[in-house]
This record gives sequence, structure tokens and C-alpha cells, in this order.
Amino acid sequence: MTQVSADWVLPVDGPPIEGGVVSWENGELTGVGPGRADRHYANAAIVPGFVNAHSHLEYAVYAGFGDGFAFGPWIATHVERKDRLGWDDMVAIARCGVIDSLGSGITTTADYSFSGAAAVAARELGLRATVYLEVFHADPAVARAQFEEKRERVQQTELVRIGISPHAPYTCTLAVYEWCFGLGIPVGTHLAESANENEWLVGGTGPLSALRPYLVPPTGRRAVPSIEAVLGPGLLCAHCVDLEAGEIALLAEHNVPVAHCPRSNALLGCGIAPVAELRAGGVRVGLGTDSPASTPSFDVFAEMRTAIMVARARERRADALLAADALRLATADAARVLQLDSQVGTLTPGKRADLTVVSLAGSPYHPVEDPAAAVVYGGSPERVLETIVDGQTRHRTEDNEWQEVRSTASAARRLMLAPPP
Repeated sequence: MTQVSADWVLPVDGPPIEGGVVSWENGELTGVGPGRADRHYANAAIVPGFVNAHSHLEYAVYAGFGDGFAFGPWIATHVERKDRLGWDDMVAIARCGVIDSLGSGITTTADYSFSGAAAVAARELGLRATVYLEVFHADPAVARAQFEEKRERVQQTELVRIGISPHAPYTCTLAVYEWCFGLGIPVGTHLAESANENEWLVGGTGPLSALRPYLVPPTGRRAVPSIEAVLGPGLLCAHCVDLEAGEIALLAEHNVPVAHCPRSNALLGCGIAPVAELRAGGVRVGLGTDSPASTPSFDVFAEMRTAIMVARARERRADALLAADALRLATADAARVLQLDSQVGTLTPGKRADLTVVSLAGSPYHPVEDPAAAVVYGGSPERVLETIVDGQTRHRTEDNEWQEVRSTASAARRLMLAPPP
């Protein structure tokens, strides 16, 4: 049996434990409660490993491309830059995304993968992941060919499961969505990320017109109604920003899970997702970091803080989202969104031993009054002392073994940089 203890343990499905110990054996949690282990972290908190409800590991070094562009031209810029990369480059970048995730305390991710490289990197480096292989087309036969080509490159393991992502209602027809569901594997999509999406789908206008060759014909309806026939608990929907009241009700009626990515939505100028309304309607919402293509990092602490700030700004209430709520969005709620809550998301005996140790020493929240607030407001990747996935340490602050991974990813980024004028 392995044990680790800290000044605080936050199981999330129960009250914080001051002076707590977590035990596991063969990758399964066996005990959580008061106590002290030989391996003790002073001035620190143990929390469930963070569950990232939406990422793109393959975009780990895409930061800054098209910053300030409208949504359509921004996507066009990334399509052009991405075309400069080969398979090995994509794997190199995905490895960087995995180590950055582990360094932020993320133990599980829901990754939308353009090439499949994310599955390779997650398997190699020990990140628990559902990897949704992306397809883009109006014709299910073409989507099938895209999926089969990517599926041949990757393998499913105990930690990595394979799904499929019909990219979005403006790049895939309803027929493609229906074909994806016929595979019987996890399905995820981008939905109502921006007003530009709805402009295109309703009238064939707006900034997305810059991507016309890649888009499906306008449906005459907004994004959510365009795919109403496939809405359900098995469709993970990232973003859900540009929603009308009736569409929120539709998502709730069909029990659709939503991945909320507040930093990405803000930096792309898409807006603030109506999280309070979604949650009040019974929609399952989990927190996602998206990727450095649209936000600075895989920093889940910054994501939690941003979720709090934008929720309070939108609702004009200081209690619109509390620190404990944000911690739950990034752990238990995100696990529910991914339908993995029987395995991860809380420190509960019988679940997998996925946990993160966060130093609180020297933060403005130490000595601790509210441990959830101390973790959420005072935490950062630099404060993640250890990340454990399935009982195995995958990141430790004193380790310095990732220099080659970062160097190779940086070389791939150079291939995408704009040529000098």
C-alpha cells in the first residue's frame, strides 16, 4: 500500500480534512481520512487530479497565431499554419501538451485531436485521456475515411480511450453526426462557440465565410437546432457560448454535457457562456482549458479563477460562483461530463488513484482559512508538487526530464512561424 499526506486533503465529495492521508494499492484508492504518512507534504493540499473537459494537446505551441483576429480568420490562420507540419511534428507538440497538463495537476483530459497524435503522447507519458479523433466534412463517407486513417495510427489502452469528434455544425452535416454515433464510441463536438458560427449556419454570412471551402452549406437554423436530432448525454459539447434561452432549455431537456472554457472564449472575443443558466437548468458543466491556440496555457488554476471572475461579472453577484464550485467544475463535475465519475474526479475509495499535491506555502492564502479558496486562488502550475495518475507519479517538481520534449516542440513551432516581412 502507498500513502501520501498533507496539511489538507480535499476529497471534493466531502468536507476538507485537516491533516489528512490518502492511501492506494494497485492504482485504486483504499483510504482517505485523518492521519500522517511517512511521505508528508507540509503547507500543501492534496486534491483529486484535475479533469480537463476540453483540450487540444496538439496545439500546445500554437500560442499567438492570429491573436486579435475575428473567429473565422483566426481559424483560417491556424489551418494554414497546421498544414506546415508532419506527423512527427504533431506528436512532438502533443507530448509538450501532455507534460504541460501533468505539470498543471491535470490527470484526465478530453482531447479533440486533429491527427491522433494526442493519443500517442498520452499513452507514452501516462495521462488519462479520451481522445476524440476529429472529422470535417459534409459527406459521411469522407468523414469515415478521415477517421479510419487516424484510427490506424493510435491504440486504445487502460488509460487512453478513443472517441470521435464531428468538429462542429458548420463543418459537419447532421448526417456525419449520425454516422459518428453509429460507431458506439465517445462523441464530442464544438457547439455555439461564437456568434460567427450562428451567422454562417443561419444565413451563410459573417467572418466564417473566409473558410467557405471547408464549411457545410448553411442549414437555415442556429447551431443547437441544427443538430437537435443527435443531442443527448453522449454528445460532449465544448463552449456553448452563443445560446438563446430556448437553446439552453433544449440542452437541458436532452441532458447534454458542456465543457466550459472561459479563457478561450474571452480571448477570442466569443463572449461569456451562460454557465449559471446552464447549471440552473440542470445541464452538466465541467471546466476545460482548451489550448494555447486560443488561450495562454493548460493552466487549470487560471481557468478556475477566470470561471469565477466571468461568472460574477455576468451575473453581477459575488456569490455567482464560489471557489469550492470552481474546484468541483475542474474535478467531480468535469468527470461527470466525461461519464468517468465512477473512476475519477473525487478522492473516494474504490476510484482510481489520481491526485494532485499543491503547495500553499508563501501564497497570500497561507496560513489557510478556506482550503478550497487557497487552492483555487493561490494555486498555479509552479505550485504543483506532484501529479499522480493511476497510482503512478507522472510529474514532480524536482524532476527535470522534459527538456528534450520542449526543445522538439519548439522546433515544430518554428516551422509554423510567419516568415519575416
